[in-house]
Amino acid sequence: MIYITGTKEFNIDRPAIVTLGKFDGRHRGHQKLLRMMMGLREKTGYVTAVFSFDQPPKAGNGDRQQTVITTNLERKNKLEKIGIDILVEYPFNEETAHMEPEEFVKKVLVHQMNAKIIVVGTDCSFGYQGAGNAESLKQWQERYGYQTVVICKEQDDNRDISSTYIREELALGNMEKANELLGEPYAVHGTVVHGNHIGGTLLGFPTINVLPPKEKYLPCFGVYVSRVYICGRYYGGITNIGKKPTVEGNYPAGVETYLYGLNKDLYGEAAEVQILHFVRPERKFETLQELKAQIKRDQEYGLEYLREKDDFCLKGLSL
Repeated sequence: MIYITGTKEFNIDRPAIVTLGKFDGRHRGHQKLLRMMMGLREKTGYVTAVFSFDQPPKAGNGDRQQTVITTNLERKNKLEKIGIDILVEYPFNEETAHMEPEEFVKKVLVHQMNAKIIVVGTDCSFGYQGAGNAESLKQWQERYGYQTVVICKEQDDNRDISSTYIREELALGNMEKANELLGEPYAVHGTVVHGNHIGGTLLGFPTINVLPPKEKYLPCFGVYVSRVYICGRYYGGITNIGKKPTVEGNYPAGVETYLYGLNKDLYGEAAEVQILHFVRPERKFETLQELKAQIKRDQEYGLEYLREKDDFCLKGLSL
C-alpha cells in the first residue's frame, strides 16, 4: 500500500476510486463501504484510495485532544491488510479547516486524488464547517467528471452503527457487543516495551507491555481475555488494561498481557492485542500475594474461556 502522510504535495497518477473519512474503528459500516470500493476496482481497474486527516478535525481547533478507537497506525495496518492501494493522511490545519467544500472537491479529490468514482456514506461531510455532503458530491459530479456512489448506513437493531455506539459498549466493557459492531476484535497495536518487571520477577507471571498513545480510546479499566498476534502467530492471553493500582507509583494507562504458552524476550516486537471478553474490573489489592493469587484465577478463567470458544478464539493459538 502506498502511504502518503505529512504533506499536501502529492498527486495520484492513476484513475482512483476514492472515499473519505476518519474511519475511526473501521466498523461494519466502514467495511460495507470498503467492500463496495473493492468491487468497483474489479470492474474498472482503478486504484482504491482512502482520504483521511492526520488528526481528528476537532483536535485541530484548539479543543483538548480527541480520543480515537483506531489510531493512525492501526488504521494504516487494517487498510493495508484488506488490500487498499493508497492511504492519504492529509495535514489538518487552519488552511485545511477553512477550505470551502467545492474547493476541496476540485483541488484535493479531483486534482490530487484523481477521483473518478467517489464512494461515501449518507452522513458524509467535508469542507468548512462540514458544509459539504453526499448531495453536494452528486451536484458537482458532472462538472468535475466523477461518479458518486452513496452507501446506506449499516444498522444494528434499528440503530446506526457508529463510533459513538461502539464507545458506549467499550466504556461498559461489553466486548462481545463492541466486537460485533466492529466486525472484528477491538485491538491495541504497539511495540512491546519494558515495564516494571513485577510480573516476571515478583509475581512469577512474565508479561508483555504495550503503551497505547494518549489518543487511543480504551475500554473500561479491568482484566480481559485476549489473543495477541506477535512474531507471526496468535497466542491466547489474559490482559490488564489500566494503571496498576496495587503497584506503588504513578503509571500511565497501559496494556499488560500474560501469554499462554510463550515465555521469551519479546521487547521491541510489534504486537496486536485483541480484546475479547471482560473478566473483572481493575482493583487495588492489599498485598502483591493477593494480586498474584487473583492473577492465577484470572489465567485459569481465561484458559477455560478460550477452550470453550475455540470456534472463534483457538484457531492458531498456542495455549
